[in-house]
Amino acid sequence: MKTIFIVFIILALSTLNAKSQIIHVPFDQPAIQAAIDIAGEHDTVLVDQGAYFENINFSGKNIVICSHYAISGDSADIVGTIINGSNPVYADTGSCVLIVSGEDSTAVLQGFTVTGGTGTRWEDEHGAGHWYTEGGGILIQYSSPTIKNNIITGNEAINKPAGTTSAGGGAIRCGDGNPHILNNIITNNQGRYGGGIVMNYSGAVIKNNIISGNSGGEDYGGGGLWFLYNGAKPLILENNTIVNNSSALGGGGIRLWGSIALVTNNIFWGNTAGSSPQIQGTTGAVNYCCIEGGFSGTGIIDTNPSFLNNNFILMDNSPCIDAGEPDESYNDPEDPENPGNALYPAKGMLHSDIGAFGGPGCLPVPGPTTGIGFINAGNKFFTASLFPNPATSTITIRINSKQAAKVSIHLCDSGTRILEEFEKDIVVKGSTEIRTDISGLKPGIYIIRISETQQNRLLKFVKE
Repeated sequence: MKTIFIVFIILALSTLNAKSQIIHVPFDQPAIQAAIDIAGEHDTVLVDQGAYFENINFSGKNIVICSHYAISGDSADIVGTIINGSNPVYADTGSCVLIVSGEDSTAVLQGFTVTGGTGTRWEDEHGAGHWYTEGGGILIQYSSPTIKNNIITGNEAINKPAGTTSAGGGAIRCGDGNPHILNNIITNNQGRYGGGIVMNYSGAVIKNNIISGNSGGEDYGGGGLWFLYNGAKPLILENNTIVNNSSALGGGGIRLWGSIALVTNNIFWGNTAGSSPQIQGTTGAVNYCCIEGGFSGTGIIDTNPSFLNNNFILMDNSPCIDAGEPDESYNDPEDPENPGNALYPAKGMLHSDIGAFGGPGCLPVPGPTTGIGFINAGNKFFTASLFPNPATSTITIRINSKQAAKVSIHLCDSGTRILEEFEKDIVVKGSTEIRTDISGLKPGIYIIRISETQQNRLLKFVKE
């Protein structure tokens, strides 16, 4: 039986900068920051699995910094590609990631485990002379980046050395910006305010995140999230699961100080605090949420959300299924093989579920998904990946094999009909790269099929 690898390619001719390049870490540059330093606008820094003990700075560049998750969709690439900020060059600059120079939404951080950060000494933009330790994991200032598909865990903003007022934003702190924080797991971070996320005079789009187990709030409250006033853009908190966070003062789930936020389709459950354990402060509008103890708003549920496991996927009998905002723009993705029903991990019909696994951008199911195919059979291990993706003119297929293997490579349409044979019966060992011209193809979605004829196992894959 053949081993088959399926890799999707998206050709998007009108959306790519023809001059952009991909810088591979550690192949082209030994460290992530070294790659950033030579990158140009809209380049991609593509990082192999490994632990990188760095404190990186986007340096004002609108670039994509990503693990191979951006290609594979496999959560193993998130878990295995680590930015560890525990050994900073300067003790007062201990954030794992700095995005503080006016970067816009095309500055992207995707597919990493971000850990070990201790925050950066930062002057309050709205209180000259007042210094804080901010952004244990990620510090954002005057910028609007996209932070997606990361695990942000084990960071802290708790140090208050002499001359410092407080410390906050254990996972993420943003001031005077408008970030998009999407599909992340933000867990077990600490801050003396905002153990998970701090938004200071900022707008934000915070969707489909799991925000759990964050703690602190000794100074100003806020175990999971802490918002102070708005920026130029709205604060949108939608389809998040905000659970089991704790604050010594108010707002175990979220503490809002003068902020007007649009809070829709979120779960607030199991958070603890000195007061107002789920939500404290000005809100704007709270609708179609599951909130322990209830809250004022339309469609509020005060019933245990019934999680299936520690991933916080909903059980089949959860009251949060199909209970979100009824407008169709909030609908769950549709299962193409079961029309009218939601695509797992969303459940029920198309009406939005409440929580991180509901809505049009719902958090992907944990585990391998389409992109990199792999098997591990005895002492044999094969992987296949493809870049760039999307692509315009050429693609490179990389096959890694610990032992010699004979493979054939075909181009197929989205229905797996073979369009062209790229290679047949070539022997690969170690890391082999095959570059292929695709300039003659029409824009669309294609599949690369790699079959290895000497294995007797079939690789299973999830097709999105």
